[in-house]
Amino acid sequence: MQVLTAAQMRQVDQDTMALGIPGLILMENAAHRVVECMRQRFGPLSHHRIAIYCGKGNNGGDGLAIARLLSVVERAQVDVILVSEELSPDAAAQRRMLRAAEVPFGFAHGPTLIVDALLGTGTTGAPRGRVAELIAEINSLAALVVAVDIPSGMNSDAPDSEGSVVRADLTVTFTAPKPAHVLPPNCDRHGELQVKPIGSPARLLSSDLHLSEPAEFGAVLAPRAKNAHKGNFGHVLVIGGAKGKTGAAEMAGMAALRAGAGWVSVHSEANNLPPELMTAPALDDLTKFTVLAVGPGLGLSPKARDLYRKARQPMVVDADALNSLATTAKLPPAPALRVLTPHPGEMRRLQPKPTGDRVADARAYATAHGIVLVLKGQRSLIAFPDGQVYVNPTGTPAMAKAGSGDILTGLIASLLAQFPGSPNQAILAAVWLHGKAGELAEAKLTERCVIATDLLTYLPDAFHEALHHA
Repeated sequence: MQVLTAAQMRQVDQDTMALGIPGLILMENAAHRVVECMRQRFGPLSHHRIAIYCGKGNNGGDGLAIARLLSVVERAQVDVILVSEELSPDAAAQRRMLRAAEVPFGFAHGPTLIVDALLGTGTTGAPRGRVAELIAEINSLAALVVAVDIPSGMNSDAPDSEGSVVRADLTVTFTAPKPAHVLPPNCDRHGELQVKPIGSPARLLSSDLHLSEPAEFGAVLAPRAKNAHKGNFGHVLVIGGAKGKTGAAEMAGMAALRAGAGWVSVHSEANNLPPELMTAPALDDLTKFTVLAVGPGLGLSPKARDLYRKARQPMVVDADALNSLATTAKLPPAPALRVLTPHPGEMRRLQPKPTGDRVADARAYATAHGIVLVLKGQRSLIAFPDGQVYVNPTGTPAMAKAGSGDILTGLIASLLAQFPGSPNQAILAAVWLHGKAGELAEAKLTERCVIATDLLTYLPDAFHEALHHA
């Protein structure tokens, strides 16, 4: 799903109107979508007292249209609070329609439901004056809040906001999510997010930022052929597990197996491995392996740099292998795909002078070095060498335990081995499934009690979730 900035969204609206769909129709469509979502989430709406806070721009026009629909169609009690009598042309037209419908305003007691249509995606900076007062008023009321397009006060294009923001229980946005909807901490401030079409053709949308979802990686979820055998699903080699850290390589290996690789071998100091894993005592001949996973428990070793330069297989690079690469000013050229999976601390070592813009930094590193970067953390980012960046929406603080990254390394390596012709989809799927397994484990085991290997227990359920939403 593409993620659009305010400027990109404004261009989509302009291009849509140029095709012959008037702005007033787009506004009417937006109002219908909001009311539909309200009905599904909070209905029957006739039981509610609904206050609609409207700004003077087109977001306020959406609110005025919503007020008319709530009163005329849903038979709800409504009240409209206007910031200003000076309205945009389309908002003024909606006010005329509202008056023509002779909608009665006001109710005896406070609202049970609020519609926030004060500020849209085009506003920047902290709210001021009357708008700031109304945002504070909304947040002080004991009512459910529905935000139109974006909670007022939220910076549409940024992960954070400067001033006060409406606390919404439900946000209905139009055409595509905006950066604030998908990047933390703003993504935690809009309640449930619903993305609804209002008439703009999909071909008008263009962005280099995306929200990862199962529809993006459908090929990875397809059923296997009935005559399939283990040779069809690749051979993963995990290289790591120095003395005292053998569990890291073992977890990566078991994750690769659980995710469907045909064979998994482990090169480590471990004396005993689970019976499903094979050992690879030497690294002299790598030709039989499909994908390498280098780094879990490896320790600082020249193996990582040598393999990075020479191995002709795709390679997932994690943990100690990343720290080894960080000692070089620029990554060496590689003969095949390289997927780097740093957490924020490792990323600071790889990229000593970040700009502070997480998306821009991930994109810059991936494009400069010709690699795929999986920058872990809340809303992990997957940056591809062509500049496209995907935001992964799954995951939970329950996964903040040693070993979770080793599981991810194994998952990525496994899906790359199984789907060599679809590497981007394989990587997106692995990251999504990893986070979803964590969410499912948390639901059963609580936030504190999840350990890394629990992710393997709940990985099958994560696959089922992905299939359901693909």
